[in-house]
Amino acid sequence: MKTAVLIALLILTGITGFAQSGYQIKVTLKPYNKGYLYLGHHFGSRQYIIDSAAINANSEAIFTGKEKLFGGVYMVIFPQKNGWFEMLIDKQQHFSVSADTTDIIGKTVFVNSSDNAQFQEYQKIAQEKGKTVAALQKRLKENPGSPDSTKWKTQMTALNNEMQNYREAFMKAHPNHLLTAIFHTLQEPQVPEAAQHPGGKYDSLFAYQYYKQHYWDGVSFTDERLIRTPVFEPKLQRYFNNVLQQQPDTLSKAADKILDASESNKEMFKFLLSTLTEKYINPAYMGQDAVFVNLFERYYAPGKADYWMSEKYRKAVFDRAYSVMANLIGETAADLNMVDSSGKPTPLYSIKAPYVVICFWDPTCGHCQKEVPQLDSLYQYKWKKQGVRVYGVMTDGGKEAWLKFIREHNLKGWTHVYQLPKVREAEYASNKPGYKQLYDVYQTPVLYLLDKDKKIIAKKLNHEQLDELLQIKLKGGAQ
Repeated sequence: MKTAVLIALLILTGITGFAQSGYQIKVTLKPYNKGYLYLGHHFGSRQYIIDSAAINANSEAIFTGKEKLFGGVYMVIFPQKNGWFEMLIDKQQHFSVSADTTDIIGKTVFVNSSDNAQFQEYQKIAQEKGKTVAALQKRLKENPGSPDSTKWKTQMTALNNEMQNYREAFMKAHPNHLLTAIFHTLQEPQVPEAAQHPGGKYDSLFAYQYYKQHYWDGVSFTDERLIRTPVFEPKLQRYFNNVLQQQPDTLSKAADKILDASESNKEMFKFLLSTLTEKYINPAYMGQDAVFVNLFERYYAPGKADYWMSEKYRKAVFDRAYSVMANLIGETAADLNMVDSSGKPTPLYSIKAPYVVICFWDPTCGHCQKEVPQLDSLYQYKWKKQGVRVYGVMTDGGKEAWLKFIREHNLKGWTHVYQLPKVREAEYASNKPGYKQLYDVYQTPVLYLLDKDKKIIAKKLNHEQLDELLQIKLKGGAQ
């Protein structure tokens, strides 16, 4: 029962039971008669073990605790941690369950848990119809062009409709049930047919906007039970990865809307903010660190996350924010107080060109030793003719190694610079951010592309990606 489909389906919920304190769950799991069973739960995309209980000779184990468990989808994990079965925990936290690993679905029985009795009913129906659909799909695959194909497809559609009708009836009858919350989370928006689009014809923009606007229908961002299910975080990730356009402003507005809706529930707010922070603090795509800066300015800086942040987490978030804020795409780059190899002051802003490539590098860095000569080849054979200048900043490695590398690799035409130690010390003494913080340079090489006004066009691309972008800019005359 470890497939994604079964994990998503094996879930039920919330009918108020007696006012008992803590939790006590008796599990009889055959054929085990020694070792330990483990109690775990989902938490976003992860699973955590929270309790263990010894198994007696009668295959029994009892999980017990003084504090009630948070609502969600829990797992009884086998002694070797090589399998599990799932159950719902919500209001009812004093019950027993008997199961057999030879047939988890067919031989599992819950006592004093109407939530899980409903879970069993739904699970059996889903399994039965699922097997029939799988058999029909196999027939279609093995018999392409069969005269019965239409009949099989009609049967599959009917079975899927029956399951949809079952879920809709359940949601209507049990609006506060955790299974209802799960169904809402799993539900896909049904875009109106083409005849209902503007003008009576299919409109892809209308379809997209409708899908996006109805993506979260029925989902409550204050229902913290969803955190401990396997379905909520995948829906969240898909929304930000695939549904929304990947512009930082669009992503930030969507994040704000969801976070503001969740703020009255501390657990949900904490989960959403930490998940989105993890996603955008070091984003997969250039420029999306602006989403993290927005999270920082709107929620972290005003203290809205102080109630759950550790000092270590707080430092990591604040340090990262200050490293990113100064070098967002579209912002004006900070000037660099550098000198050339002869000690002559050569700040960044002294370079006049339609485009400037800044290369932060270390002659002793293995990656730099490969990347810098390739960057130079592009400069010598293409960029120089196009009016592009390269401003090379030696970050570490020592002046002697730096000059030797420049000579041996014939890096001509670059503006080669480094920072004098006394300048670095003066910045530190006056509590000013150094260039490594201003440009987020904590590994090398790091490349930036600036326009004629020293605004940041791109950052942290490799030389090939940078060249592709440069040629697009030069061809289109974009500044």
